[in-house]
Amino acid sequence: MFHIAYVSSAAGAFTKPQLRDLLARSRENNQRLEVTGLLLYQGGNFMQVLEGAEPVVRKLYLKICQDPRHNDIFTLFAEPLREREFPNWSMAFQDLELKGCRAIPGYSDFLSSGWSRAEGSTAGSKARKLLAGFKERLR
Repeated sequence: MFHIAYVSSAAGAFTKPQLRDLLARSRENNQRLEVTGLLLYQGGNFMQVLEGAEPVVRKLYLKICQDPRHNDIFTLFAEPLREREFPNWSMAFQDLELKGCRAIPGYSDFLSSGWSRAEGSTAGSKARKLLAGFKERLR
């Protein structure tokens, strides 16, 4: 098992329908590839953790790096992982109204609830600490 975490900026503003479409397509592709993780989006910024078989995750990340919808991609870490931390890939939006989103498979309300930085820290993983820090800074 392997995981990569990165941050990036959107090349342009995403509309609510575009974000919903991104969620649906990403979930389908990741299920097919057996990739899990969590994608956070807020105010034009992305933070994502991808986990799965190393060659698959690296290939997917390369594809993301070549996607013109991203700017300023920065890899936070890329390393082996004992077991999946996010067994069901999901995506959390800070700036979408919840109406209609909760029904989309893969939608996460992590940015409005989820675990706190303290809970992320007790889990001990780099990914959880980073995601909890991202969430904390949005408030």
